[in-house]
Amino acid sequence: MLRRRILLAGLAILAVRPAQAAPALRLMMVRRKGCVYCAQWDREIGPVYGQHPEGRAAPLFMVDVDGPYPDGLALDRMPWLTPSFILLRDGIEMARFEGYPGATRFFAVLQHMLAQARGLG
Repeated sequence: MLRRRILLAGLAILAVRPAQAAPALRLMMVRRKGCVYCAQWDREIGPVYGQHPEGRAAPLFMVDVDGPYPDGLALDRMPWLTPSFILLRDGIEMARFEGYPGATRFFAVLQHMLAQARGLG
């Protein structure tokens, strides 16, 4: 009985203590209404993005080129070309690719961006 109480107390402490998570990588897609390459990306990559290891490593969110942008971003420069893909670690730009390289090259480009963010590329 005492052992069970100690175990439950330990679990309660762990539940209250903030978790030390690894820095979060996210991919921001900057798009513009009427962008034909954005629409092409939507058809070719959008449905399968989350199923790829690269997509799971960097969950996607989208913003319009004219904003609004999330608070706390630290970008090298404001994007103007669409689509632009900006890899962020906790809101800080780690890598960027402007334009859509096509379905056959997209995940290879993203893989290179992830390697850059990890200091491997």
